[in-house]
Amino acid sequence: MMFSSETELEGQNGSGALASVLIPTRFFWPYGGRRVFLTGSFTRWSEHLPMSPMEGCPTVFQTICSLTPGFHQYKFFVDGEWRHDERQPFITGNYGIVNTVLLTRDPDPLPPLSIPGTPPNGANMDVDNETFQRVVTVSGGIRQVDPRRLSDADINLSRHRISTFLFAHTAYELLPDSGKVIALDVNLPVKQAFHILYEQGMPVAPLWDFSRGQFVGMLSALDFILILKEVCFEFRHQWLGNHGSNLSEEELEAHTISAWKEGKRQLLGQADGHGRQIRRDLVHMGPCDTLGEIARKILQNEIATIPIILSSLKDGSFPQLLHLASLSGILKCLCRHFRHSSISLPILQQPISSFPVGTWVPKIGETNARPLAMLRSNASLSAALSLLIEAGVSSIPIVDDNDALVDIYSRSDITSLAKDKVYTQVHLDQLSIHQALQLGQDSSSTIGFFNGQRCHMCLRSDPLQKVMERLANPGVRRIVVVEAGSKRVEGIVSLSDMFRFLLG
Repeated sequence: MMFSSETELEGQNGSGALASVLIPTRFFWPYGGRRVFLTGSFTRWSEHLPMSPMEGCPTVFQTICSLTPGFHQYKFFVDGEWRHDERQPFITGNYGIVNTVLLTRDPDPLPPLSIPGTPPNGANMDVDNETFQRVVTVSGGIRQVDPRRLSDADINLSRHRISTFLFAHTAYELLPDSGKVIALDVNLPVKQAFHILYEQGMPVAPLWDFSRGQFVGMLSALDFILILKEVCFEFRHQWLGNHGSNLSEEELEAHTISAWKEGKRQLLGQADGHGRQIRRDLVHMGPCDTLGEIARKILQNEIATIPIILSSLKDGSFPQLLHLASLSGILKCLCRHFRHSSISLPILQQPISSFPVGTWVPKIGETNARPLAMLRSNASLSAALSLLIEAGVSSIPIVDDNDALVDIYSRSDITSLAKDKVYTQVHLDQLSIHQALQLGQDSSSTIGFFNGQRCHMCLRSDPLQKVMERLANPGVRRIVVVEAGSKRVEGIVSLSDMFRFLLG
C-alpha cells in the first residue's frame, strides 16, 4: 500500500524548466514482522531499503521513496522471505509476483498527514480501486490502525474455508518425522512421575496399564496441583496419611498413580448412585480422524492434549501411541496452509479485538462480563493454584499495582517444585508467586517457554493471523492482550477461544 504526497520540482540552469519530477511515495507493509525491507525496479532490484515500524502500531512498517512518474514494480523482504501485498495491484513478472504502481506527473490532491508517521485517512493509492483502507484513530494518545470492517458474510465465508480444511485433513498431518512419546505406568510412584514430567519438560503424559493392556488415562500438572492443594487434604489423610501442610518424599514414593486416580475419583464425586466408582474411558483419537474432529473432541472434553492411538491389530499386538495432539499443533497446520491467503481469508488481517474471541477486562458499566483472573506477584502460590482450579484456566497473568503485565503463572509451572525436592520443604501459603517463578527460571525445565520467552503478548490492534501464529508455537496456550506502552492487561485469548471462534 502506498500514499503519495507533494511533488518536488528541480530547475535546470536557473531557467525554471523541469529537469525531473520526483514524487515522495510512502510504502506500507501492514502485516507485521521483525525486519522488513523494500526493493523494486526503482532500486534496480539490488538495494534493500529498510522499513520502520510505526509508533503505536508495531505491525505496520513504512518508508518513503522519491520516485519518478511512471510504472514501478516492488516487493517486500520480510524476515528473510519475499512477500507481496495481496491487497494492492500485482502481476507476475521477471521477479515472480510483484506489486505495481503507476505514478502520474501531477501530484495527487491528498490531505496532509494529521499525525506524524501515520497514513492519512482515505489516501490509499490504488490503481484498480481496491476497497481496502486503513483508518487511523487516536484513543488515549495511542495510535491504532484498523482495517476496514468485514461483513458477516465475509467472516462466515472465511470460517467456512477454515472448517473445510480442518475436516479434510487427518491426524497424520500432526505426526512428526521423528520424535518420542513418553507414557507412564499406572503403578509408578507419584514421586517418580512428578520428577519425570519435570525432567522431560512435559506438562502431561498418557498412562499405561499392563494388566489391561491399554492406555487408561492421562497424568497432568493439574493432578499435582490437586495433590498439593488443601482441596485434597482428605485424599492425603486417607491415602497418604499426611496431616501437615507439605507433602513428604516418602508419601509420594510409596503411593502410585493408580492410587491417586482412585482417590481423585472419590474426592470429586465421580461415582454412580450406588457409590461405585465410575471409570471413564480414555479420550483418544485415531490417525485417520480429521483435525476438525480432534479439535472438537478437545473442546468438548475441556482437555489440553489428546492421544493419537493406533488401535490393537488382529494379531493381538498392543495399541500404539503415535502422538499427543494439541490445539497448538492443529493451529500450526492451519497457519502453514493459509500463510499467504489474505485474499481468500480476509479475516486474517482484521484486528483481534474486532471478533468475539477471548476474555477481556470489563469496561466501566459492564455488569455481566466475565472477570479476568489476575494476581499480584506477592500473592501466595496457594492463592495462584486455587485460582487456576476455580477459574478453570491454564495460566494467570501476574501484574503490578497498575495492572501492567510482569509475568505469567501456568499450571505446568508446578513441576518446578520437583527441583531439589522443593515440594517437601515449602508451604504453599508462605511461598509467593514471584519466588515460585524464580524456582522455575533457575531450573532446567523448558515447560511454558518458547524462544526463551514466558509471557506471550499482543496488542488489540494486532491482526488475527499474528495472534494465531503466536498461539501455534509449542507450549503457548494463551496470549495476553496488553495496552501499547504501559503493558496494562486488556484481555486474554486462549487456544480454546480461538478454535471456538474458528469452528463456530
